[in-house]
Amino acid sequence: MGVTGVGGIFFRADDPDALRLWYRTYLGVGGEGYAPWQQAAGPTVFMPFAVNTDMWPAGKPWMLNFRVDDLEALLATLRAADIPVVTDPAWDTPETGRFARVHDPEGNPIELWQPPAE
Repeated sequence: MGVTGVGGIFFRADDPDALRLWYRTYLGVGGEGYAPWQQAAGPTVFMPFAVNTDMWPAGKPWMLNFRVDDLEALLATLRAADIPVVTDPAWDTPETGRFARVHDPEGNPIELWQPPAE
């Protein structure tokens, strides 16, 4: 008994249709309309942070983190679309994997995470 996984992520947007299209086009997240997105099995981190964290902008109460299987390929696609990407070698470790950060068109922070190879 209990929770078995994340069932959805819901948030407000100024232009929900455009934002849904952006996520589907550039990150492959979401289906048409309310169609479910079938994600790969893997780890999900649930972690509240202190209210004064500097992990993402203070004006945003949350940050999405998406698991990816080929971070370099995704970053190349995002950069080709002129989507700013931030990386920092200090974020990457053999124990936790590799990370990059982007923002969606409405300024919501997104962390991209390639877990370490098993």
